[in-house]
Amino acid sequence: MSILEAIIIAIVEGLTEFLPVSSTGHMIIASSLLGIHTESFTKLFEVAIQLGAILAVVVLYWKKFVDFKSFSFYIKLALAVVPALLLGFLFSDQIDALLESPLTVAITLLLGGFVLIFIDRSFQHPRIHEEAEIGYGKAIIIGIWQCLAMIPGVSRSAASIIGGMQQGLSRKVAAEFSFFLAVPTMAAATGYSLVLKDWPGADGIEQKGYEMLLSSQDNLVAFVVGNIVAFVVALLAIKFFIGFLQKHGFRWFGYYRIVAGIILLILLWTGAIQNG
Repeated sequence: MSILEAIIIAIVEGLTEFLPVSSTGHMIIASSLLGIHTESFTKLFEVAIQLGAILAVVVLYWKKFVDFKSFSFYIKLALAVVPALLLGFLFSDQIDALLESPLTVAITLLLGGFVLIFIDRSFQHPRIHEEAEIGYGKAIIIGIWQCLAMIPGVSRSAASIIGGMQQGLSRKVAAEFSFFLAVPTMAAATGYSLVLKDWPGADGIEQKGYEMLLSSQDNLVAFVVGNIVAFVVALLAIKFFIGFLQKHGFRWFGYYRIVAGIILLILLWTGAIQNG
């Protein structure tokens, strides 16, 4: 992976991680168009690049994350992340197989677009307008909704925000809780990919993610630069999203997903992108 390719994928990650359009799906599309999607380091990079996005949330909401007087906040995040950790551990191989399929991304982008348009017309009377009002049971249910994002193209942000609104959260609170929940979820996924997961190397020999990073200066530079770019872009994307969501709702993201899904299906049909 060249530095330019790392920057392109990092920009895609930063722009889409917290929008309800699927960052994984967009990174798969980007890496496929760049011709590097099948490389092991690319697959590792698409997970590890989330570190930059995580840091953006922590920086923007640092008062929330260091308010140790409100211990219930940490309990809610811990409870909400359990379903994803459990299913991710049990179905790791199946999830990896889905990540090989741009066709899956195209279908879920398309269907998810119609869902967002429907959601925009529903849940018009929220009952929860502050994070402190979210109960432990509701946090767990939102965490279960987040598990839908294990299917590439669904969007972790969309799944958790819809789950939050279904539980009575306002758009703003649902979006912000989705940001907060992203931190332990993505940190766990990144840590697993770097420390525990075995990745096939270029020579066919499996190695841990951190070994793949340290085995090549190019890989390490791409990782560092990519995370810096993802951090900066994610900062801007989060600020934009909250304001846009409160003013316009989800429908424009729904329209975008439908168009993106159709374009990806055309690219697959014409052979511009190969499935699997």
